[in-house]
Amino acid sequence: MDAIVAEPRPAAVTEPRPKLGLRAMVIEDEPDLAEVIADYLQRSGFDVEISGDGAAAVTAAHRLPPDVVVLDLGLPSLDGVEVCRQLRTFSDAYVVMVTARADEVDTLVGLSVGADDYLTKPFSPRELIARIEAMLRRPRAGTVNASGMPLPGERRIDELVIDPQGREVSLAGTPIALTRTEFDLLDVLSRRPGMVFSRDQLLSELWGPGWVGDAHVVDVHIASLRRKLGDTAAERRYIRTIRGIGYRMGDGRSQR
Repeated sequence: MDAIVAEPRPAAVTEPRPKLGLRAMVIEDEPDLAEVIADYLQRSGFDVEISGDGAAAVTAAHRLPPDVVVLDLGLPSLDGVEVCRQLRTFSDAYVVMVTARADEVDTLVGLSVGADDYLTKPFSPRELIARIEAMLRRPRAGTVNASGMPLPGERRIDELVIDPQGREVSLAGTPIALTRTEFDLLDVLSRRPGMVFSRDQLLSELWGPGWVGDAHVVDVHIASLRRKLGDTAAERRYIRTIRGIGYRMGDGRSQR
């Protein structure tokens, strides 16, 4: 099997961990690969369901909503992009897209429909588990932020309203549907609107300091967030690019 990097099973998952009370769905049409991924997830404490068909997976996710989805791009009946698009109409599960095609187009398309992260085959199951665990460690609204301080209340930036407690965003009174990662990114930027964040800082805030992967995943999520907010890289009304450094929150006024 060349989709998984050959490696000894890490000691951390040699013995099954206590149940997390979280559901993971593996949507993969290669049975052997699906079983390997499911085994690592189960040993990490997840309840796991496997589906080898895109349409069947969407139906199953309606029946028993997952918390995490490992989604192959190339699937029968519905491909991974369409599965992700449909999942996002009713689920805020974390989605890790897995693709055998390394070209950037697949990556950008996958993330633009709501995937939170991606891996290219062959990959290490240990890295997959690390990515998932990093996503689950993100501070959730209604508790505390990464510094241990309570999250502030509603934030208003011109016509943009961000509610960290309810995890809701509206623009000129119209609700904006964001993925978990898009909301978390907007939350971090708007929490400290005068601060410029580098890609590495945003990765550390959202994915954890031990995250390993392509830092340009931040740019893809920024582009998707801008599109949903009706913003552009040229206008930079709500998200400004600071050349050579990173990103900061805008004040709602066009920078053309």
